[in-house]
Amino acid sequence: MSSSSPAKSMSIIVTKGTLDWAYPPFILATTAAAMGLEVTMFFTFYGLALLKKDLDLKVSTLGNPAMEMPMMGMHMHMPNIVSAIPGMDRMATDMMKNLLKKKGVASIEELREMAVEADVKMIACQMTMDLFEYKREDMIDGPTLGGAASYIEVASQSDINLYI
Repeated sequence: MSSSSPAKSMSIIVTKGTLDWAYPPFILATTAAAMGLEVTMFFTFYGLALLKKDLDLKVSTLGNPAMEMPMMGMHMHMPNIVSAIPGMDRMATDMMKNLLKKKGVASIEELREMAVEADVKMIACQMTMDLFEYKREDMIDGPTLGGAASYIEVASQSDINLYI
């Protein structure tokens, strides 16, 4: 990109708050920022929980038919029916956290901090804050509050728009 061309931009709507769904938006945002793009993330509904100071992210096997985990030298599929077994989500979460750590993948907290350091603009949906009765002090420092219009303003001028 030449110095005379304007910076490219990307916006991401973040709607999911589980451990496995937290990785794609933060990895894409930090990668794009490292490549020189101006990045805005709009956190709404369950994705808003990713901005909480204290994270306790979990993996759910329900509704995730493609989920498989490497175990004992093979890949074990996690059929939806296992979600009915008490403790399965906790077991799947522990397995995923151990796999991420073993493979040296940054935590969501680390990726989130990288996004803040890379000047990724984060917008916390005000309507969702009100709906779920979150308090501003429950959230990390940095994100601004805004609504759908705030996101639309950014998205309408972005080169790349993602919904995750």
